[in-house]
Amino acid sequence: MPNTVPANKGFIRFIEKGGNALPHPAILFAIFALITLIVSAIGGLLGWSGIHPATGEAVNVINLLSKEGVHRILLEMVNSYTGFAPLGVVMVALLGIGVAESSGFIGTAVKALLVKAPPKSVTFMVVFTGVLSNVASDVGYILIIPLAGVIFHSLGRHPIAGMAAAFAGVSGGFSANILIGTIDPLLAGLSTEAAQILDPDYVVMPTANYYFMFVSTFLITILGTIVTDKIVEPRLGKYTGDVEPEAITKLT
Repeated sequence: MPNTVPANKGFIRFIEKGGNALPHPAILFAIFALITLIVSAIGGLLGWSGIHPATGEAVNVINLLSKEGVHRILLEMVNSYTGFAPLGVVMVALLGIGVAESSGFIGTAVKALLVKAPPKSVTFMVVFTGVLSNVASDVGYILIIPLAGVIFHSLGRHPIAGMAAAFAGVSGGFSANILIGTIDPLLAGLSTEAAQILDPDYVVMPTANYYFMFVSTFLITILGTIVTDKIVEPRLGKYTGDVEPEAITKLT
């Protein structure tokens, strides 16, 4: 018989309910876009304005729901997309990562890293690999989470604990890494555009956060390992499922 998971209580239950209540990211994007349109209309009608910090000129709010605002959205849509600073770097990075992923290089490297991990350090390696997976964007959600469940199951441990550990590494450590990933050029481009409001020549490099990312990788891995081994897995109890463990063979 499958193990019965005790009901979560207190703060953890509150976090779970709050997370489950969030809508799909695409819906969130649409909601924020709608809020932007409404706020721009209110600001335009009330005559809101601000002072540009670099030029000192007054900047007035444009009503995007007006006739002129709708024309501006449609006419400047292409320029807004192609003029986005991180676009070029991200596109080139995605091409390289796409080749590495389609060729099987990333999948093989991840599997080798997890399968060869000693049993005592498997939780650490699952979380660590989950953190590193963001170098290939969303590959961690597709590959590492189910693989972690299989590995935990093969060791006689609760597979849900393995999947939770992998999910914590992939999601909680999405911006941390010991390598430069696809998110770093994006953040550098956003920071550059913001900084150039004050200094038109200022450029933020993709490596600007590297020291913080490097340290965060091991901090998140250690915390994820402790939480999994000391809190999550004990709460799940001993796994007594009827499914036979799958054999984990070494890659050749």
